[in-house]
Amino acid sequence: MAERPPRVIVTKIGFDGHDRGSRVIAACLRDAGMEVIYTPPWQEIPTVVKLTMEEDADVIGISSLATDHLIVPKLVAALREAGLSDVQVIVGGIVPAKDEAMLLECGVAEVFHPGTSLDDVVVSVRALAEKRRTIQGAST
Repeated sequence: MAERPPRVIVTKIGFDGHDRGSRVIAACLRDAGMEVIYTPPWQEIPTVVKLTMEEDADVIGISSLATDHLIVPKLVAALREAGLSDVQVIVGGIVPAKDEAMLLECGVAEVFHPGTSLDDVVVSVRALAEKRRTIQGAST
């Protein structure tokens, strides 16, 4: 039986309503053969955690053009509490260097800045989905 394609949630948490970038990424990942669950802006952390569990997502992509990336550590902590620490979290958007370091320290797998090529995003997301599946396989 063939393995299912990577399953990715593309979302925005907090109050940032700028969603053009997240829509571009969602379409790019879909066109690359991934299963993409796209949410509208203004999602709450418990909603994203529940969706992650229900959809068996491999990767969660958070888009931030304001300062909503600052609440991503709360999302990472909520995923751990829910037993979903193997789910890979990425952040894309405008993230200052000091905030990037904080995100990586809290467990974010990768931060993408404006200008990152779509091909690089696809390669990274595929690798992170594979990493998650390897972690899952090791724990069963």
